[in-house]
Amino acid sequence: MIKTTNRRIILSAFVSPVSEKDQLNSHPQFPQPKFDLLQPLRQWLDELEIQNRKLAKFIAKLIPAQCPFERDVMLFGRKIAHIPPMCKLNPLYDQFVGLRFRALCYLVDKCGEDIQSYC
Repeated sequence: MIKTTNRRIILSAFVSPVSEKDQLNSHPQFPQPKFDLLQPLRQWLDELEIQNRKLAKFIAKLIPAQCPFERDVMLFGRKIAHIPPMCKLNPLYDQFVGLRFRALCYLVDKCGEDIQSYC
């Protein structure tokens, strides 16, 4: 038969109680920019509705499906370097991807086109 005892284990050396007030003050917050210069352009791109087949095709061709800057640098058949995709550095990346998606959806839903050539 195994005997057990109920003992309290105090882990104060490892865990310290933190109140909500301490949690809020423990992480320094960086000042938020008061005015985003690109916000009007972001909003315009997000609200842009695709209602024209030619415009939808133009947008689908203009905005690439993959980042065109990502490359593997090869020398004598061996990969010596990799250039990472830099599209995420574009501050309007999400808006352009969303616009391309809406254009492709318009072509499929309203025009009934096959969009495999755009992918």
